[in-house]
Amino acid sequence: MIIDRKLGPFIVLSEDSILSALQKLINNRKRYLCAVSQHGCLEGVLTDGDVRNWLVATKSADLQRPVSDVMNRACVSVSIDETPDVILQHFSKVIHFVPLVDDCEHLVAIARIGEEELVIEDRVISKDSPTFVIAEIGVNHNGDVDIARSLIRAAAEAGADSAKFQLRDMATLYRNAGDPNDASADLGAQYALEVLSRAELPVATMLELFDYCRECGIIPLCTPMDLASLQVLADYGMAAYKTASADLTNHDLLTAIAKTQRPMLCSTGMSSESEIQATVQHLRKLNASFALLHCNSTYPVPFKDINLRYLEHLREFSGTVVGYSGHERGIHVPMAAVSLGARIIEKHITFDRNADGRDHRVSLLPDEFAQMVKGIREIEDSMGQSTARSITQGELMNREILGKSLTANQALAPGDIITDDAISVMCPGQGLAPYYRTKLVGKVCTRAMEIGDQFFATDLEETLYKPRAFAFDRPYGVPVRYHDALNIAAQAPVDFLEFHMSFKDLECSPTDFFSEPLDLGMVVHSPDFYVNDFILDLCATDDAVRSRSIHELQNLIDITRSLKPYFLRAQRPLIVTSVGGYTENAFLDRAGVEACYARLIDSMSQIDQEGVEVLFQTMPPFPWYFGGQRYMNVLLHADDIVKLCAENGYRICLDISHSKLACTHYKASFEEFLEKVAPYAAHLHIVDAKGVDSEGLQIGEGDVDFATVARILRRACPDASFIPEIWQGHKNSGRGFWEALTKLEAWF
Repeated sequence: MIIDRKLGPFIVLSEDSILSALQKLINNRKRYLCAVSQHGCLEGVLTDGDVRNWLVATKSADLQRPVSDVMNRACVSVSIDETPDVILQHFSKVIHFVPLVDDCEHLVAIARIGEEELVIEDRVISKDSPTFVIAEIGVNHNGDVDIARSLIRAAAEAGADSAKFQLRDMATLYRNAGDPNDASADLGAQYALEVLSRAELPVATMLELFDYCRECGIIPLCTPMDLASLQVLADYGMAAYKTASADLTNHDLLTAIAKTQRPMLCSTGMSSESEIQATVQHLRKLNASFALLHCNSTYPVPFKDINLRYLEHLREFSGTVVGYSGHERGIHVPMAAVSLGARIIEKHITFDRNADGRDHRVSLLPDEFAQMVKGIREIEDSMGQSTARSITQGELMNREILGKSLTANQALAPGDIITDDAISVMCPGQGLAPYYRTKLVGKVCTRAMEIGDQFFATDLEETLYKPRAFAFDRPYGVPVRYHDALNIAAQAPVDFLEFHMSFKDLECSPTDFFSEPLDLGMVVHSPDFYVNDFILDLCATDDAVRSRSIHELQNLIDITRSLKPYFLRAQRPLIVTSVGGYTENAFLDRAGVEACYARLIDSMSQIDQEGVEVLFQTMPPFPWYFGGQRYMNVLLHADDIVKLCAENGYRICLDISHSKLACTHYKASFEEFLEKVAPYAAHLHIVDAKGVDSEGLQIGEGDVDFATVARILRRACPDASFIPEIWQGHKNSGRGFWEALTKLEAWF
């Protein structure tokens, strides 16, 4: 059971309109609202079912009517002071949430059944959320405010979500008022008091540091060591509290924190399981929002004593979000904890591991902290789901190259029966996989096949997608290579052909394939790869790479000029190119991106474009090269693309798949992207996409809303030509292209 005190998304005034309530129902995704009076008193509840029933029952559905006309006034509510066991009794198969009220019937919380989660400001922490990473500064500032501010900046730059401090009232916390010179104190106490007394900062300074955290873009957190310190933090408005391992059994302090109605993160070091369970029961009775952090309070803790597998057991018996607070050396244990389900990681940060104080010895330096955060994010990306395995985009690309498929080992004519003796298994893996052999045997051959031709899925069933004359509101073509251009062009009356060049094609002459001009237009797509695994990169920092890229693009332009006479409709041929600007291991910062664009413009200034127009292709965030991913830095964001085109006179090839992936990754509106960028599009690659890196999908197999795309493109770039750039669409005489064009006719 979750007690949610963040009520904004779940409340509506009884006098608000039904339309506004519907919008809230859509936004909160929980399908219910609580209706309250102007004074915050609960007056009823509203579910999407209530709205549907009202719409069916009413003859005139006026959505401007008040919520009070629709809400359920006979709702069940429970006192916030009741125990969790009592609250749970009010749930049933039809009741999935229970409003919790105070003695004056004010709505103060909502109890709901669901996966446990924690909300710190705008961050939801759950089993499916990104890990919340806390940089524990604690007293590592050594009492120097400048060091404290520098550590906050370092934590933010390293990718931490929060910076955490400690606050203690020495006068009330220690029996000797925190006197480090007390000769009667034990040795350990004397050592701790001496370090703490030197590292103490004034309360006003601490509050300024919390504000500085926000300026740096991270959430401030603090551990109150006593009730006096808690009051200071509560008055400040601390978003959540971290409790020290030493206070897990301090139920008085935990009770006081629970009364602030803010979440708490409780370290479990130095406590037995029975003590942890007792604290869980205590916090449950208080309806507290809390998470437990597995911890071993040794500085540094031996690896053999960490016991990360306890995380799973801790989560099972506590029913809470769990995390890990580490005091070991190095960065690997916190990353391993994430792979085992930790959704909160706390690790100390310092500038000097040799400074006085035990925390320094178990702290990470800023660059190490950044490595840990990077590793955590990579682990999160790699975790995936415990569902059926599917083939990834990169694997599909390599399967095409390295795999095997069924091929004909003798000539076959339409009507022949395909026998087992007529089938061989050969590379590459672009046709039917070998395990389809038994299904293929006995089928009637529907097309003429030569030795070495591959069998495809269409050889097992009748295809619905065939080449024909298609009706579109703009010029359309299909991707081809030199060797299959005439064959594919002969199948359907397209407006142009787009030549997707390989580096081997650049060694050929057009006269090897064309003997007379065709009544068609043409577009040329530059190779991505060249001899010796070279990748075109007009943005490269390496002068040799950029120089060769300029040479290769100029050579392609010259080849395009020689190809033009064979295409009667080609006035000023378009050349589509990926300009480079990728990195191997991470995205560039803003300065790096701007430098890429500057080098691109400089590269283009050195190229003779007479008689052709070079179009920059919009790019995905994670392009595939040689079956592996890179990080792309240019032609991703709408504002960058608009600036590049508007200030330099360039136009683009708008790749729908690539740009959809980019918008998904950056959580940007694809519709807004198209509105900004489409006016600069001279040519389109129309194809589906899914997630952040699955590109080139068949129409309807991904996330693209083609009705919206067509509407925007019709208005913003009505003359732009297009091709269906379906990955491996050329197989089986272009079958993938004909399927795509058939589907696209409904919108374009």
